[in-house]
Amino acid sequence: MENDSGATESNSNATTTITINVKFSGSSIPISISPQSTIKELKSLLLPATNVLPRGQKLIFKGKVLEDSVTLAASNLSNGSKVMLMASQGLYQGDGPVVKKAQVVPSSRKDSHSASSGDVKKIPVKNRSERWKITGVVALSECNLEAIPDEVWICGSSARVLVCDRNILRNIPIEISQLTRLEKLFINANDLSDESINWEGLTNLKYLTVLALNQNRLTTLPSALGSISSLRELHLSNNQLTGLPNEIGNLTQLEVLKANNNRMSKICEFIGNCRSLVEVLHLSNNGMKSLPSKLFKTCLQLSTLDLHNTEITIDLLRQFEGWNDFDERRRSKHQKQIEFRVGVSRDFDEGADKN
Repeated sequence: MENDSGATESNSNATTTITINVKFSGSSIPISISPQSTIKELKSLLLPATNVLPRGQKLIFKGKVLEDSVTLAASNLSNGSKVMLMASQGLYQGDGPVVKKAQVVPSSRKDSHSASSGDVKKIPVKNRSERWKITGVVALSECNLEAIPDEVWICGSSARVLVCDRNILRNIPIEISQLTRLEKLFINANDLSDESINWEGLTNLKYLTVLALNQNRLTTLPSALGSISSLRELHLSNNQLTGLPNEIGNLTQLEVLKANNNRMSKICEFIGNCRSLVEVLHLSNNGMKSLPSKLFKTCLQLSTLDLHNTEITIDLLRQFEGWNDFDERRRSKHQKQIEFRVGVSRDFDEGADKN
């Protein structure tokens, strides 16, 4: 009877979920997990809460570093156990380890740019609008703008470039479609969220070749992105993106894609349809473990691939079909620049670890 009871109790413990409290950056992170899970699986659960890649996490319990292959139970972790997390410098996704809530727009921004704001106000509106129409360039960076001025839309087909970097813009309205000949749109370092961009307005810009939305608060992108078929450069760095839509494959003219410092764990296979890609996948500081297997086979012009601080290894990439041709293009490109560098390594150094 005692043996049967003991077996029942053992089976019950095997299926019980326990809570581990992980101390990191001055806070305690509760993680519910099975005691039969491995330390490596625990690290994977900590990624979204800390932004630290699993291979950059060192978990310490009672003065001992926990090994990836060992289960929580075998590591003597039980319900309520307290574990300390130490992060290796550089091995993280997005903007780095979570140490406090991100502040997209620093409170000091208004003060720091008050002088430039004052200068803009001194320019007569009529003269500014006329200059925009003549040059085709609407330059409104660092003007403390919370909305794009209505006078911009009056430029209509005269506007070729719109630059609104480092403001406090919270939306891109439907009126953007009035700039019918717009070729380049820069709205970096603002306060844009997923719901604040009118993608219908953007898809009507049939001549748009460059779209830069770096350093905002974007977490997802809609399928409508694939309808901006004229795009050649797409810049999405320093957001909170968890992935790219399948429709990214419709951008057959896309040459440059930069999406480093986000929170992507994978990238869709349809990226392989972007056959014009030359400098693609600046994907450093993302929690990625692999790439589409046919990437090198289909993107035959690809010569730059930045994978620093991801989970992707050089051994994995060498298994991909088309790797040798890509590596040759990469080496050829770097060889042309070698005379300007000191101590350039001939080994693959796009960010993939050797093991």
